[in-house]
Amino acid sequence: MQSETQTSSEYIQHHITNLTYGKFPDGSWGIAHSIEEAKAMGFNAIHVDTMFWSISLGIVFCALFFWATRNLKAGVPGTLQNVCEMAVEFVEDNIRQVFGTRPNVIIGPLSLTILVWVFLMNLMDLIPVDFIPALAAMAGIHFMKVVPSTDPNATLAMALGVFFLVMYYNIKMKGPVNFTLGLFTHPIDHWAAAPFNFLLEMVDLIAKPLSHGLRLFGNMYAGEMIFILIALLPFYAQWALSLPWAIFHILIISLQAFVFMILTIVYLTQAHETGDH
Repeated sequence: MQSETQTSSEYIQHHITNLTYGKFPDGSWGIAHSIEEAKAMGFNAIHVDTMFWSISLGIVFCALFFWATRNLKAGVPGTLQNVCEMAVEFVEDNIRQVFGTRPNVIIGPLSLTILVWVFLMNLMDLIPVDFIPALAAMAGIHFMKVVPSTDPNATLAMALGVFFLVMYYNIKMKGPVNFTLGLFTHPIDHWAAAPFNFLLEMVDLIAKPLSHGLRLFGNMYAGEMIFILIALLPFYAQWALSLPWAIFHILIISLQAFVFMILTIVYLTQAHETGDH
């Protein structure tokens, strides 16, 4: 809820500022206590809230599936077991349809982790925007963003992780020589077009992780901004708008988790294709 001493602009700026630990212009290190200090840190900083919630939700994901495997029932499975089995089967079906039956021990666990972990990150967007930041303020913490997928550092880091994995399999499956040659011979297989081919391939390589990470960030950031704008309205109007948007947002957070997963599968599938790409 907006404070009486805050303008609407200050309220929005406060909610989109991360809890930042980094290097101040004077050379000292510490937690930023104002928006200006957070901006002044530049690249010599880390978003503590993004790291905390990302790791915490990763632990939640592991704990849920560990608990489900420890309490397996063959007859009448419980709710948690049903949900976990549905997630695993959903991932397996998508891998089978896109990746096929190629031998790869990492794509299944990776896809499942991405689907559930990103979904849990996105799910944090349904918590009222002032609830956890207000609790953090009572503990003396100035800023607290609770949706890691609204931080481009988190989404691009995951996208880069997938990108490096894709590059590894490209080189492994095609071989270093054939992979390098492909950068100069595709799409036009002529020596005169080699510089043009290389430029296109570089643009394609750079665009994949950028679009992969920024798509998730952009959609979740826009959703968060709508919740913040709704919180600026009078109390009686907030309920009339926040509930319908939250219900619709469930579709968005699920879809974005699926898109991030399916693009990972597609990129790994392309990396395993040894013919003309």
